[in-house]
Amino acid sequence: MIKNEYADSELTGKIIGCAMEVHKILGNGFQEVIYQRALAIEMNNAGLEYSREHEMDIFYKGEKIGGRRVDFFVEGKIMVELKAVIQLEDVHLAQAINYLEAYKMQIGLLINFGSQSLQFKRVMKPQRKS
Repeated sequence: MIKNEYADSELTGKIIGCAMEVHKILGNGFQEVIYQRALAIEMNNAGLEYSREHEMDIFYKGEKIGGRRVDFFVEGKIMVELKAVIQLEDVHLAQAINYLEAYKMQIGLLINFGSQSLQFKRVMKPQRKS
């Protein structure tokens, strides 16, 4: 789970471990908010600092056009977006990448509690081509 070639791999590994504990106890089938609350408890137990339901503004060409909340910011470094769907789709990954860019973050996790086995993806901000 920890890949040292990735930045903050130890931290993302701890977050994934917390999510695995939640999934082990609750399984699949609940709404996303239930998993969000349980994950908050696990991250507290692990001593991780986080903010939940972190509000962000969305801008287009310098003008605010809306807002969105990401599920967690952990240790001020990692954005965590939760899902409770049967299968992660490309649209969920695109959403997580968009959040990274909107928040100006480098690394995120997309975690899905809705399948029989916990699904997670490490999301990194794409490198822009010059």
